Amino acid sequence: MKEYLKIPKDRIGVIIGTHGSTKAEIEEKGEVMLDIDSVEGTVSIESDSLGILKTTEVVQAIARGFSPEKAFRIFEDEQITLDIIDVSKVADTPKELKRIMGRVIGKDGRTREALENLTGANVSIYGKTVSTIGYVDQIQTVRKAIEMLTDGAPHASVYSFLERRRQELKRSQMDYIE
Repeated sequence: MKEYLKIPKDRIGVIIGTHGSTKAEIEEKGEVMLDIDSVEGTVSIESDSLGILKTTEVVQAIARGFSPEKAFRIFEDEQITLDIIDVSKVADTPKELKRIMGRVIGKDGRTREALENLTGANVSIYGKTVSTIGYVDQIQTVRKAIEMLTDGAPHASVYSFLERRRQELKRSQMDYIE
């Protein structure tokens, strides 16, 4: 089985890593072979195993701005996944896209940080996308918060929503343990 991905050229070096260390680690953990074309900005992933699916997510995560360490969380727990939101689909103009991305990032990165701290997910904002690495409930919470921000909800309302969801998730985890 073979998968082809188009990668931003400025992220190819991160996928390769120092002296090929990240590439080697991806190949080992995913049980795959990577062929990286830095001129074209493409990565082909080849494998006979199901590791190709997780490896594809890891490579996409690195391409969307995550560090390899954060992306490798996908290998470590089969419940963890990658979600990519293309924010340009809700913006009509480049100016509006910039405004929306600014709202998602927040002043000095505070909104992005709040998304991570209140959900436990990792969030990366790169180009026209907001990407999340986490469990399904964490990803759904981040998606809803992003939707609220793109719809113009005040940041305070978004933070309140995140706090409520955090409490709900804690309660449901406690119920599950008992």
